Amino acid sequence: MKLKDRFYILLVLVGMVLTYALLSRTTYSEVDITAALVEANANLKENQEILVFDSKNPFNFRDILRDLDQVSNQQVYAVLTYPEEKKVSYPVVIGVAGSLGWSDHHRGYLQRYRDMGIATATLHSFSSRGVKSTVGEQVSATVAMIVHDSYMLLSALNSKENIDIDNVAITGWSLGGGVALFSAWEDVQERLTPDLKFAAHLPIYPPCIANVDKLNFSDAPIHILIGESDNWVPAQPCVELISGLTDKGKKNADITVFPDSHHSFDRNSELKVVDHAYSLTDCRLVLDTDGTVRTEDFNFPLSNSFLQKLGLYFCADRGPTMGGNKEAALQAKGISMNFIKKHLLD
Repeated sequence: MKLKDRFYILLVLVGMVLTYALLSRTTYSEVDITAALVEANANLKENQEILVFDSKNPFNFRDILRDLDQVSNQQVYAVLTYPEEKKVSYPVVIGVAGSLGWSDHHRGYLQRYRDMGIATATLHSFSSRGVKSTVGEQVSATVAMIVHDSYMLLSALNSKENIDIDNVAITGWSLGGGVALFSAWEDVQERLTPDLKFAAHLPIYPPCIANVDKLNFSDAPIHILIGESDNWVPAQPCVELISGLTDKGKKNADITVFPDSHHSFDRNSELKVVDHAYSLTDCRLVLDTDGTVRTEDFNFPLSNSFLQKLGLYFCADRGPTMGGNKEAALQAKGISMNFIKKHLLD
């Protein structure tokens, strides 16, 4: 075979591989949650109950908006915890952990809400799928996947007579902050639960996109808490997101940026570098109306796991910093309690 012919064949093969990479969807197999439920039941307290509900495994928001029928099913569970104060009908705060899973500082927020007479529901998307952490890969459990879970949990809560379904808020940290934020995207909410939506959204150091001009967000209040020095998910895109929502006429979108504060500023720990985690400081992302995430600089689609890894390899850095700031944590405690009180109790 001539060298010229071999070159043409190579070009065809490369073209076929690229076409496959661009058009293929990331799919997941359903995970049996029996073992996870056994463990959860073994640790259950008297004021708790487990809610098991049907969800799905979308990789991204496009899967939700365009291809949901092709997405695999997945059972997921949450733990509903009641406050000491007895009520006929309980408002609820749904909590969503970050990429490292549940930690004590997350539980501290939820305990404070229960002290206010509010029930809390911890969403266990990771353990339902056999996932321990998504740090450094963000594929085994995704924001879109857990947004789907959160709305299915909202539907499960709606079936309980002792839940005030009109007063269910959602909060989350980091990855979970992204869930708390993008669950306010109306297109997704209307696709999943057209008759149900969250009463308030409290994202804490979420990954933000700033191109909200073509995206419709819920009229429910949003308040973002994030550190000025966050180099895991930087504050500036969140500032621009809130500014964009305000420019569109949304009057109840707000943000608090804490000075000299890093990712997980509310964690009781010293600052440390997480070598294998992504740093998005110089990697701006945009979200198309069809649910596709792209890099802002080159419009590169992160539309499946392969392209996401490839895009972030060239766009993102590694080795962000995380750790606590006592002053910021104290301020966040007050802001979060006031926000939840105002929108669920007042």
